[in-house]
Order: sequence, then structure tokens, then C-alpha cells
Amino acid sequence: MDRIELTKKKFRELFGSEPTRNEGTDPEFMRILQRFIFGEVCYVGSLDNRLRELITVTVLCVNQTLPQLKAHVGACLNIGISPLEIRETVYQCAPFIGFPKTLNAIDAMNETFVQRGISLPIESAESVSEETRYERGLSLQAPIYGTEIADRYSWLPDDFSKRVPEWLTELYFADFATRKGLDEKTRELLTVVMLAAMSGAETQVRAHVIGALKVGNTSEEIVCALCQAMPYMGIPRLFNALNCVKDIIEGEKSE
Repeated sequence: MDRIELTKKKFRELFGSEPTRNEGTDPEFMRILQRFIFGEVCYVGSLDNRLRELITVTVLCVNQTLPQLKAHVGACLNIGISPLEIRETVYQCAPFIGFPKTLNAIDAMNETFVQRGISLPIESAESVSEETRYERGLSLQAPIYGTEIADRYSWLPDDFSKRVPEWLTELYFADFATRKGLDEKTRELLTVVMLAAMSGAETQVRAHVIGALKVGNTSEEIVCALCQAMPYMGIPRLFNALNCVKDIIEGEKSE
């Protein structure tokens, strides 16, 4: 099949509709967009529709492109991704993009859920208590990242040298990464994409690529995820991410 036919096939899978022909005010632009994303990018690499759509949802949350987020939440549901998986993908953005932007994304997601007849709130995914929060977070963090953050910020004054590393442990690794709905491998892959979509987070991209490899992602899957994100975050951010992890990926290839 050529890319026009591939676009039609993917569009039907994800959206249950036909791609643009000559409809709307800007059909030429939409044909370029649709044929590139759904006729080319979606067919390169090993990732399945599920991961590609969760990647797309993640980048749209970072970008705060809420109309497109609604459309891709719908696509997720169309291909059988559970509301729980979608919600956890959105929720785990909070430590990286902040709570207000995540709330915007939650509103957009929930609007789509309601339109599709999904009752809210959906099932709980909590798995830590106030008493176990730090220990559970550390049990996920330490095997992958060791004491890197505590060591890096030991120069902070007074209580901050202790509290800043603890906030990462308790907020990201305990409050979010321990939640049900997504496995560790998927969460780390989505975190790589999330950081790549942000401006100026190359240090964290590099750290989380190493983390993603440690929990079972391959270098091909990581590159595929970044390429899947590219139409939504732009080519410069793809190149920034690839450039900052070049030696890691090459090291994996040579082993």
C-alpha cells in the first residue's frame, strides 16, 4: 500500500472515519498532516497502536493542545485502551508539567469520557498510604537511579538538601509511579517522551533513557517512541533528544 492507503487504514483503526479529502477550510494542510503522521510515522518501528496513542496523549498533555488531546483520548478508547490506562498516562504528567496543566488535560480527558458514556470517577489506582509512601517510592527509585538526586543536590541549604530529593521520591515515584494501570516499562518510556517534549530538559531525558533501558525498554523502542512524538512536538525537540542520548543508544547497539 502507498501512504495514502496506509493513512486510510490507520485513520479507520484509530478514529473510525475517513481522512480529509477536500473538506474544511484547509484541506491541503490536513492532507500533509494526515499522510505524514498516519501514513508514514505510524508504520515505522516496532511499537503497537496502544503505545503510540499513549505517547501521543502524553505529548498533547505537555503541549496543552486540548482539542487534539480529546480526539486522541477517543482514539485510545476506539482501539481498546482502558480508561484507567488513559487516566494514568495523563495523571503521571503532573510532576513534570505541573498540576495546573495536568488539571487542564484531565478536564479534556473527562469530557471525552463523559461523551462516551464512561462514569466518573473511574476505579481507584492508589496503592500507597501516608505511612508507606516514602519507602514504596524509594523501592522503585533506588534500583534504577540510586542516590543520584540526593547526591546532586546535597549543596542545597538547610532542610532543602533533604526535602528536594524526598519530594521527587514521594511525589513521582510514590504518588504516581506506584499507581495501578501502567507497568514500570511503559511509565518510563512515556516519561522519556514527556521530557523530550519539554524545552530544556535534556539532562532529565538522558537520565530517563538510561532508566527506561534498565526496566526493559530497548533502544529501538525508545527511538521509535521519540519519532512517534515528533509530529506533535516538532523536529528540533526530536533532534535535541536524540543528540543528548546518542552515546547511550550507540552503546546499546554495540553490546
